[in-house]
Amino acid sequence: MIKIDELKFDEKGLIPAIVEDAETGKVVMMAYMNAESLKISMEEGMTCFWSRSRKCLWRKGETSGNRQHIVSITSDCDNDTLLVKVKKDGPACHTGADSCFFNPVYESETLSEFSLDNLYEMLVGRKINKPEGSYTTYLFEKGIDKILKKVGEESTEVIIAAKANDKAETIYEVADLCYHIMVMMVEMGISVDDIKKELASRHVIDKKVKQEKMV
Repeated sequence: MIKIDELKFDEKGLIPAIVEDAETGKVVMMAYMNAESLKISMEEGMTCFWSRSRKCLWRKGETSGNRQHIVSITSDCDNDTLLVKVKKDGPACHTGADSCFFNPVYESETLSEFSLDNLYEMLVGRKINKPEGSYTTYLFEKGIDKILKKVGEESTEVIIAAKANDKAETIYEVADLCYHIMVMMVEMGISVDDIKKELASRHVIDKKVKQEKMV
């Protein structure tokens, strides 16, 4: 185990701490620690950082309740950066986003992979930055009533396509519905992890029901 005094803090006594969701492997934020905040983090088992703007210690979630329970802390090969794996009580970003990283700078058209998490973060970026000419921006500016209207319309389109037994059209309409549902989720502050946790809890209930029927 590396000791705190073996780590390389910068001239201000700080060391970067990259925070990763231990369950998904996604980087959710980056902050700074000093020797004192690192010691507190290790003793309490929850992240504590040094605020460069306020020049004081701050425990993540002390006001929002979105605390981060530490699974492990690892230093890099030069001992000048920390990787902190956590289990989160809520979003990492002060904007309500699951991760602080949602503003795209560059993305390869051939190498990037699609995921619902990435789509969600892109939608969060649209809600915050509101780029002109974006359909998503338009929906957020119109508000929840417009978004819900689109969810209703797309739900009907899915039913019509499925009733016609048109697989290709159903896939197309389901994709439209998923997109508008995720816009609704962002508007309401519901994360992808919230849905995953709910589905996981139902899986447990379903399993119990099946066992009871077998008995």
